[in-house]
Amino acid sequence: MMKKQWIALLALTAAACSGGAAVSGSEDLKNQTVEVIGPWTGDEQKNFEQVLKAFSAKTGAEVKYTPAGDELPTVLQTRVSGGTPPNVALIAQPGLVAQFARAGALKPVSGEVEKAVTEHNAAVWKQLGSVDSKLYGFTFKAANKSAFWYSDKAFKQVGATPPGTWDDLIKTSKAIAETGLAAVSVGGADGWTLTDWFENVYLRTAGPDNYDKLARHEIPWTDPTVRKALEELAKLWGDPTLIDGGALQTEFPKSVINVFGEPAKAAMVFEADFVASVITTNTQAKVGQDAKFFPFPSVAGSKEAVVAGGDMAVQFKDDKATTELMKFLASPESGQTWAGLGGFLSPNKDIPASAYPDEVTQDLARRIVDAGDNVRFDMSDLAPAAFGGTKGAGEWKDLQDFLADPKNVDGIMARLEVNAAKAYGK
Repeated sequence: MMKKQWIALLALTAAACSGGAAVSGSEDLKNQTVEVIGPWTGDEQKNFEQVLKAFSAKTGAEVKYTPAGDELPTVLQTRVSGGTPPNVALIAQPGLVAQFARAGALKPVSGEVEKAVTEHNAAVWKQLGSVDSKLYGFTFKAANKSAFWYSDKAFKQVGATPPGTWDDLIKTSKAIAETGLAAVSVGGADGWTLTDWFENVYLRTAGPDNYDKLARHEIPWTDPTVRKALEELAKLWGDPTLIDGGALQTEFPKSVINVFGEPAKAAMVFEADFVASVITTNTQAKVGQDAKFFPFPSVAGSKEAVVAGGDMAVQFKDDKATTELMKFLASPESGQTWAGLGGFLSPNKDIPASAYPDEVTQDLARRIVDAGDNVRFDMSDLAPAAFGGTKGAGEWKDLQDFLADPKNVDGIMARLEVNAAKAYGK
């Protein structure tokens, strides 16, 4: 279905999605059922269901969780268009949240929820959940996408310490390469990993304001700030002695195994906090001992910043039980429940560090909180899916081509702009 047709259909069905009038605050929630649709399956589903059980124990409400996996956008669109939306959904794409909100399918959060979001999060997170000056959601589960994971053994072999600057990263990479081990493993077969590379360099070279402008396509991909970021990337990607061979045929999980499996093929891999679960599941390396991380380094003197992803809680109904669940998810209490189970980070600054199960996770979470308003959401998730989220097309394909030929800065900029303009409707 074309985007405009779908939005029109949402507008027609929004009245059927209201969930009725608000219930008085004194109603007993024991007779209420709330449905939540989220992306999590497997262990993540089990952990989130523990959060929902805590809510049920607190309120008496029954919560039904429907796992949608990668098909969540399609599942939600179908449910909303059919007039049977869930009470609450967890959505990873802010652009999709904005589409639902502007079509009238979402309910703005209550004043109590907005107060909780304001108290417990940096201002940038409230801005992220706002559409046309109304708050529709908040990030419940976050991802720190600004981490370099490294083999402690490989670093000790060359006497290296975690580099604090991009130039130091290049120097360390060259020292490692001289031992016969590649410096960096890149999962270039998955185009989304390359967007994370670009976004981190761009945030540090262009700054948060320009990051916001490029994310909204208010400046073109031919802008000098884009050139600067690509040229910095080319310093690493353009040296074949530093990158493990076959990067364009290497999928993300394999890029991690290349560093922490046996035999190791590289010393470092860049990606989010969920690298830790790949290490634990697929290798004998111990996170925090054999496998460590350092934050994405400063580029040209830039301040510390974090590129983050995350799942935003939004509500399609505004009855008492739905609002109470949103209040609970916005509280530190809900985050602490999952944090103790592992595999969870939150931008909620009032979740104590001790709630996280180990020092590595505590550090990853702290950096999201400490970055304050220098946090920016994954740009490709903010973009229209045709540009920022489609395999073999748009930004994914353009950056894969840049990885293949890092000298072609002008050509890649031009293609990025053509594809962006088409996707943004300009």
